[in-house]
Amino acid sequence: MRPAFRHLPLAILACPLLFVATSINIVQSASADDWSQFLGPDRNGISQETGLIDEWPAGGLKEVWRVKGGVGMSGVAVQGDTACTLIQTGGQQRVLALNTKTGATTWSTPVAAAYENGQGDGPRATPAFVGGSVFVFTGDGTLARLKVADGTIEWSHNVLKRHGGKPADYGMACSPLVVGDLVVVQAGASAGTVVACDIKTGEPRWTSGRGEAAGYSSPAVFTVSGQPQIVALKGASVSGIDLKSGTELWKYPYRTDYDCNTASPILVGGNVLVSAGENHGSTMLKIGSKGDSFKVDKVWSSIGGGSVMRNEWQTAIQLGDYLYAFDNVGSAGPVTHLVCIEAATGKSVWMKTRFGKGNMIAADGKLFATTMKGELVVIKATPDGYEELGRSTVIETTRQAPSLANGRLYLRDGAEIVCLDARKK
Repeated sequence: MRPAFRHLPLAILACPLLFVATSINIVQSASADDWSQFLGPDRNGISQETGLIDEWPAGGLKEVWRVKGGVGMSGVAVQGDTACTLIQTGGQQRVLALNTKTGATTWSTPVAAAYENGQGDGPRATPAFVGGSVFVFTGDGTLARLKVADGTIEWSHNVLKRHGGKPADYGMACSPLVVGDLVVVQAGASAGTVVACDIKTGEPRWTSGRGEAAGYSSPAVFTVSGQPQIVALKGASVSGIDLKSGTELWKYPYRTDYDCNTASPILVGGNVLVSAGENHGSTMLKIGSKGDSFKVDKVWSSIGGGSVMRNEWQTAIQLGDYLYAFDNVGSAGPVTHLVCIEAATGKSVWMKTRFGKGNMIAADGKLFATTMKGELVVIKATPDGYEELGRSTVIETTRQAPSLANGRLYLRDGAEIVCLDARKK
């Protein structure tokens, strides 16, 4: 068993999609100011909101509300006047819905028994809103659809039991990907590494891959070499998957100690970037096609102790020509830098040494980061160097990045959920 100080992989933030590449509309019926799923409105950790703070207020950001939550590492999804996350309390994993204006509990629905793990208890994955429903995935592998209005369970089943699997060593951390009429998760089961279910019934539509651990990464949808496809970073490889059939279009080995591939894949200028901690590193892949076949080539690679970027559980954020990311030194060691690198080449631009373990999102030319100390840190997103606008401690230990919706930041730890006003005064 790995010692307790080592990380519990959790894909809680953010990837990219700005460059010249295209993506598909994944979650439907969401406002531009919602944070309706893991990684936000475009599943890339980036919000298009503007009018946010550019000077640190005396005393920090104004607290709108603070309420009791529960154990777990699920992020907060927001749609309209509902904020939703997964918590563990009273021997159950529950979906908790809060009123965004007041923090009052709208409903709380149990979806599975409590999940216990030596590296941290409770659910890990972030909910996904689609219209009047919300999709959740628990630490033990239960996938469920609930009504946003009242929390009624529309359907629920344990993906792992159905497909002959068992929870990953550190729990199931894949946040559901809703695309078209499918909801997709990593299962790592004998009958399928990646599983797609019908959003109306929850019944399996296809499986992809066999005999490979799930890892802890959440899949994304990209248009690669002219073809829309699901790109999934699994326990030992990254692959492109046909949306309709689940057929594996291409595959590239990417083995990390303890199957700790946790960050989501990133689309950069039509290429696919993958990164992992455990002293692994980053690799940019060019996916070419000829007829029905695909070819995978390396554009650049930075692997091992001298790597420019080793995303432990955080997904890097791409803004223009640059990637902003956490670089963890060693095998899940305590030293983590905040870095800016040139996306097309992997060349280092700047590094804030020993920034600390954390997670972040981007909006309005700024990075909004949380740290394991419970701090909120606001940083100017610029390749010119590290420029911190301010920081304050607002919660206890957390691995989640904040969520941003309608000028408000939502943060949580293992006990509370907090809403802060991030608007410019």
